[in-house]
Amino acid sequence: MKLTKRQKTWANLDTDKVYSLADAIEALRGYTSKKFDESLEIAIKLGIDVTKADQNIRGMLSLPNGTGKTVRVAVFTVNSADDAKKAGADVVGGEELIEKVAGGEINFDRVIATPDMMPKMSKIARILGPKGLMPNPKLGTVTNNVAEAIKAAKAGQIEYRAEKKGIIHAGIGKMSFTTEQLVENATALVDQLKKVKPASSKGQYILGASVATTQGPGLKVDVR
Repeated sequence: MKLTKRQKTWANLDTDKVYSLADAIEALRGYTSKKFDESLEIAIKLGIDVTKADQNIRGMLSLPNGTGKTVRVAVFTVNSADDAKKAGADVVGGEELIEKVAGGEINFDRVIATPDMMPKMSKIARILGPKGLMPNPKLGTVTNNVAEAIKAAKAGQIEYRAEKKGIIHAGIGKMSFTTEQLVENATALVDQLKKVKPASSKGQYILGASVATTQGPGLKVDVR
């Protein structure tokens, strides 16, 4: 397969080396696009078995420096519609919004719902679920305090979830962030994962990690 110019320049990177977070980020800066602000993604492999309910790690985390992304928030509610609009929700509605989503209209990145709307939300669960958008009480996205949930979403709250083989993928900021800001965000995620380590998880917990830009190579990092 023919390599692109960018891929040829990646040959200068030592992809077998295990870097510190700061060194990896600095190394990747030389290979980022000049056309747009690339995101920095982190992948962390955990020593867990996601087929066991108590080891299926999932939660929300507010990154100290945000994500650098504009998050469009939809709120499904009737009684809290005014509060949602005042708090900055981009889309607000009740059953009429459910009908729009059922018809294929999805113009948001995060969904919040008041508890009274959840029985009606079942109509669009098969649409929102696969996209990771279905509200969940455990994640704080089913709540009567919609203003607080909207504020958290807009401020750079991310969802982390263990995928198959126990790998957590998350965006931790933009390459326009300082290296210190990106390290702080990554460290916040690692610290959170350590806090929620399942008691039944034996042996080494954090098995490995890597960081990569949107269009760049991945570099192994030591986050233990």
